Amino acid sequence: QIVLEEKIANPVLLGRKKTIKKLMDTIEFDEEVAIIDPKADDQKENRDRYAQLFWEDQKRKGKTLYDAKRLMRERNYFGSMMVKNRDVDAMISGYSRNYRSVVKPILETISKAKGVSRVAATNLMLTKSGPLFLSDTTINVDPTAKELAKIAQMTANTSKLFGLEPVIALLSFSNFGSSRFPQAKKVSQAVAMLHRSNPELMVDGPVQSDFALNKEMLQKGFPFSSLSKMKVNVLVFPNLDAANITYKLMKELKEALSIGPILMGLSEPIHVLQLGASVEEIVNMSAIAVIDAQSKNK
Repeated sequence: QIVLEEKIANPVLLGRKKTIKKLMDTIEFDEEVAIIDPKADDQKENRDRYAQLFWEDQKRKGKTLYDAKRLMRERNYFGSMMVKNRDVDAMISGYSRNYRSVVKPILETISKAKGVSRVAATNLMLTKSGPLFLSDTTINVDPTAKELAKIAQMTANTSKLFGLEPVIALLSFSNFGSSRFPQAKKVSQAVAMLHRSNPELMVDGPVQSDFALNKEMLQKGFPFSSLSKMKVNVLVFPNLDAANITYKLMKELKEALSIGPILMGLSEPIHVLQLGASVEEIVNMSAIAVIDAQSKNK
């Protein structure tokens, strides 16, 4: 209702029409919106068309045409194919299902963007000190140095979509080579890769989170760092544990408004909500999907 009334987008709802209509009645929402039930008889032609296209991509990955037709009765496969075939501009999903079960159909259906080896996710945290991107919050459990560098690059591109010039800190429990443990060395290697491949990026590390966010501390302890005179607005974490725990703690302690997770690296504008997302989060993610669609369709 808010997305339509505030003219963020024209919603297309996927699901059982009777159930959706009943929910609309409970909030006295009587505007005309498109409702599509992927299982309905009137969608058989679209299901068959999508199934054929999906099977062409997946036939050498263990999927049969029968599998494809069965999967097209599921909202996330059907919706992803709608985006892929330009029948809609973007998609958000995940309110009523766990993250993994929603991401799987998307990754099977939608290809990665050009030059991307792994998809990742970032959360935009709106804090009292300003916007802050946290990556990777939902996808890569223990990224390699090369993957960390790619995550940093993708997050930099995402921040630019929001008009922010990225200033990136790669986080660790150590500062600038003070530890020789593999976990810290991995971050040092990622920073070195970024300095070679993207010298234009303002990025440094490994650095502890308090130093990254406290410019005075960083200037006093590590004045050589390129971040010491800058305000960091992108934090890249060494693993999923650290990133996921941090963003959820910040959100639950009311230290920040969280927008995301924002999927990065897909060729199409599709994003996944957290299970049980609030109305505000759904509206914010709809706006993100619109921005992403406009960017990808330039």
